[in-house]
Amino acid sequence: MKTGLVGPADLRGVFAVPPLARASDARRSIDLAQNRSLVARLRKGGLTRFIYGGNAFLYHISLEDYETLLGWLAGFEGDLWTIPSLGPAYGFGLAQARLLRRHRFPCVMALPSNDPRDARGLERGLRELADAAGMPLMLYLKSEDSFGADREEGLDAVARLMESGVGVAIKYAVVRPDPAHDPYLEALLKRVDRARVISGIGERPAVVHLRDARLPGFTTGSGCVAPRLSQSLYEACARGDYDAAEALRRDFLPLEDLRDAWSPSRVLHAAVELAGLARMGPFLPFLSELSPRQLDGLEAAARDLAGKDEARSRGT
Repeated sequence: MKTGLVGPADLRGVFAVPPLARASDARRSIDLAQNRSLVARLRKGGLTRFIYGGNAFLYHISLEDYETLLGWLAGFEGDLWTIPSLGPAYGFGLAQARLLRRHRFPCVMALPSNDPRDARGLERGLRELADAAGMPLMLYLKSEDSFGADREEGLDAVARLMESGVGVAIKYAVVRPDPAHDPYLEALLKRVDRARVISGIGERPAVVHLRDARLPGFTTGSGCVAPRLSQSLYEACARGDYDAAEALRRDFLPLEDLRDAWSPSRVLHAAVELAGLARMGPFLPFLSELSPRQLDGLEAAARDLAGKDEARSRGT
């Protein structure tokens, strides 16, 4: 598993953001066997980089389960590498950082906070968390106020974190009606090296972000259902075949539409199981199960996408 410093070359490609399978026991413990099975399927489909964060419900993970998760992720071998997450609360992040310090992950992603914060206060807290964990951070920008209400101060704080090496990558996940028009991303890329910024919202904006903003890679949730298609989309962009990339992107939209409508992480968790890829088990609170009507519609979308992925593996 990769344990060294994260450089620009490491950010070229696709980062899977998988859900986390749980057993149907009283405490909904992490089902390592099913998680191993899902990772093996993704590796077979060409994905080797994994970020465990929002899709894995790490916002609500217990410290006991977090320790179990880190032990499993630290054991990945060969060309696989993993990025766990910490936070978003400062106090819980410190407790997680003490566990992270036992391992040699290349970085840890700082989950975005919606609690009271400002740019300088958040910057100070993230520096302390990185120091406590003994590893740099992937910064997660999910909205223009990720670093507080003052956009310019927030962007400057991000730039300082990156310049100092506390931040080594940015997951850019600000949703736009038209990703080709994004003044906030433009302002960010004037302050930081675009080679350190990956598109963080799945396939929907990926082609625009890689082609127009010249970002080096993207994250995928739906690629956990169709890893070959997701990897093929990246490869098409890398060789400049954007027509092929657009065609592949369209394959993901039915599932992405349902994720946007019913909660991205909740839908992905169910879609992986409905597609027959792994038994994902129950959700953690504070999310509820999908309704039978929703599951019917989701199963059709998930199986259709998985079927297209399987067809690509056969070259048909």
